[in-house]
Amino acid sequence: MNADEGAGAEESVGAEEEERLSDGASMPLTAHLEELRSRLIKSAVAVFAAFLACYAVAGWLIAFMTAPLLSLEAAGLTVIGTGVAEAFFAKLKVAFVAAVFVALPVLLWHAWQFVAPGLYSKEKRYARAFVVYGTLFFLLGAGFCYVVIFDVGYRFFLEQYQQLDIRPAIRVSEYLGFSAKLMLAFGVVFELPVVGVFLARVGLIDHRMMMRHFPYALLGIVVLGAVLTPPDVVSQILLALPLTALYGLTIVLVYFMRRKDEK
Repeated sequence: MNADEGAGAEESVGAEEEERLSDGASMPLTAHLEELRSRLIKSAVAVFAAFLACYAVAGWLIAFMTAPLLSLEAAGLTVIGTGVAEAFFAKLKVAFVAAVFVALPVLLWHAWQFVAPGLYSKEKRYARAFVVYGTLFFLLGAGFCYVVIFDVGYRFFLEQYQQLDIRPAIRVSEYLGFSAKLMLAFGVVFELPVVGVFLARVGLIDHRMMMRHFPYALLGIVVLGAVLTPPDVVSQILLALPLTALYGLTIVLVYFMRRKDEK
């Protein structure tokens, strides 16, 4: 590289830095807090609008959520309500969780827009990809939980009743809370490839760093599984296994992305 090319590169970096600062990276703390408040309000409005629509079909949503359990056809299995208002609160609960899924693209968009002022112009163009792939992987995680984890996990739990010769009567509100927490947890952890690729794009990590820190990542995965899932070993293992596989997938994606950039 000659002197003119070096000077041009420095000018380009300087122009990008100046643009980043002018776009809001140097905003005072109060301005950042005001921006955060605005994004949170808009996100809350989106979730509330989705909640109203989901509450209208809450009966279908509850049937959809209880289908994996009832399909196992365990001996004597029934889903019951034990309180006067339990059915109403069950509908509220399932409608709110469904609203989070429906409003997810809006939530991811506002999350991106909040951090965008601190990014360079070449990094801001990933907004659409972040929203699309973030939504896709979240839904994949929730779908994996619904199709695979519910079948394996609930079959295991119901077998414990059978071994004790007890007829299971499952409270609907407790079941919905348990299931919703699992689906949200799997949706969140399936975002790992999206977050990893983005961090690699902005130069914060690479595949070598991820490989070196794999033992620490494995420990973090176990801790995360304990925090996000209900307090039982089966749920934690069922979350830790796919999360470990996703970490490996992220390493592969970051590696090929780096190779492509180098070419």
